Amino acid sequence: MSKYIFLLFSIFIGNLVLGQGFQDKEFLKYRVHYGFLNAGFASLKVSETTVNGEPHFHVKGEGSSTGAVRAFFKVDDFYETKFHKYTYKPTEFKRKIREGGHRKNRVLTFDHKSKVVTINDLLGKSVTYERFDPPIQDMLSAYYYLRTKSNNDYKTGEYQSVNIFMDGEVFPFKLKVEGRERIKTKFGYINAIKLTPFVQSGRVFKAKESVTMWVSDDANLIPLKIKAELAVGSLEMDLHEYKNLKHSIDFR
Repeated sequence: MSKYIFLLFSIFIGNLVLGQGFQDKEFLKYRVHYGFLNAGFASLKVSETTVNGEPHFHVKGEGSSTGAVRAFFKVDDFYETKFHKYTYKPTEFKRKIREGGHRKNRVLTFDHKSKVVTINDLLGKSVTYERFDPPIQDMLSAYYYLRTKSNNDYKTGEYQSVNIFMDGEVFPFKLKVEGRERIKTKFGYINAIKLTPFVQSGRVFKAKESVTMWVSDDANLIPLKIKAELAVGSLEMDLHEYKNLKHSIDFR
């Protein structure tokens, strides 16, 4: 479940580094639900670190099912990325998930000079290598790369695209900016940018345009709400808690 939550974070990416809408100790938490049924929570926490003497951001993402959903489908997922503080290129990505009987535990190491990703499958006890040509992000670093842009760069009717490395492949995503709306949240009303990511239909989503996202129309560019029409039912995710945002946010 949370695989798609974190994927949804990452598929509305731009490709021009201008600024930075996040900082050390930022914390975001989201409630995932099917209608009135609480399905789980997902959170993202930022800290600063160094890798090989270079300054990096270290982000931990966690997702778990709760309540009645957990009784018949247990989910405990953990995602982690380290990306360069100034280039935003990912250095390492970890994904450890347990979703019902499905499990994965992999560590990805990125060599951007050689354009090679090393995939260490800790469950399968194997190491493989995949080459990439265009610039890539992992599932989690992509979301923060988005927030290096200005909200004014998201113009109605225009498209953005990005390449995300996931499950041993490079996935191209395209995003359409639908416009601006004022939406209601747990914290009050706020101006938001409405986005439609074009995703691969069939395995998860009903159609290529079955996901709608709203992000804050300000310097933070944080996701406020995500709605996805799945092959079975509809999933929604809403901002539940936030701390230490770099810029002020205008809920009313």
